[in-house]
Amino acid sequence: MIIYLPIFGALAFATLTLMEKIILGKKKINSQTFVSATFLATIIVMLPFIYFFWKLDAQAFELKNLFIFFLIIISSLTANLLLFFAIKWEKITTLEPAIILEPLFTILLALVFSFIFGTILFQRNFNVIFPAIIASLALVFSHIKKHHLDFNKYFLAAIGASFFFALELVLTKLILDYYTPISFYFLRCLSIFIVAFFLFRPKLSAINTKIKWQIFVTGALWVFYRVMVYYGYIQLGVIFTTLLLLLGPVFVYAFARIFLKEKLDKRNILAAIVIIACVLYAILA
Repeated sequence: MIIYLPIFGALAFATLTLMEKIILGKKKINSQTFVSATFLATIIVMLPFIYFFWKLDAQAFELKNLFIFFLIIISSLTANLLLFFAIKWEKITTLEPAIILEPLFTILLALVFSFIFGTILFQRNFNVIFPAIIASLALVFSHIKKHHLDFNKYFLAAIGASFFFALELVLTKLILDYYTPISFYFLRCLSIFIVAFFLFRPKLSAINTKIKWQIFVTGALWVFYRVMVYYGYIQLGVIFTTLLLLLGPVFVYAFARIFLKEKLDKRNILAAIVIIACVLYAILA
């Protein structure tokens, strides 16, 4: 059953990207306000669950672990600001090769961290690592076209966002055992919201009701996605969880073909086949 959790998370993430683009495409809200509003939404969504899933071990307050938590907050805030800046002013289709670098960055950083912190925290199973890298590269190359090679500031911002999201996720593994996924994500989002609120002074009351509800749904999806990812990290490891999350684009391709009757690019079909083959190899190896 645990193996299905990252797959459900991948479905939620695909929906997230579309909703964020819809909201940020509206001139009534800027990226800084959206960052603050989204984190507030995630906090509100999690409040009813905190009572049942709260956990905060004493080790979390050790100086080194507090420092890691601080790095996670800085990495996450930086990643969100870079990503929202990029997708507000550039087309998602243009940014896709940069955005989907996150799994590759996560896998490579987890591999590097395995030599620093040992294989207890970060598994070094090459029956998983090689398929994960191959699947990530297949996904990236399937999205690269000639017009994507224009490395403007929005494309570079998206690459930076992918790197900092990956760094945040890998750092999370170092201290996740001291929390439950819900309590960790709650404290993470609460910390980022406080920092973002004092930095940007967003006028949240000025957001109209329709956009507020859209942001609330986005926040709920973020909670579902990240909790699934964290449980995957605990039970399956960072790299194997990341490999399973790569099934997300495969589901997107399938839904686009079935429900929207969109014609799929041959490269997308080939990438989907490679990803599925890599996942099956890692599961069965």
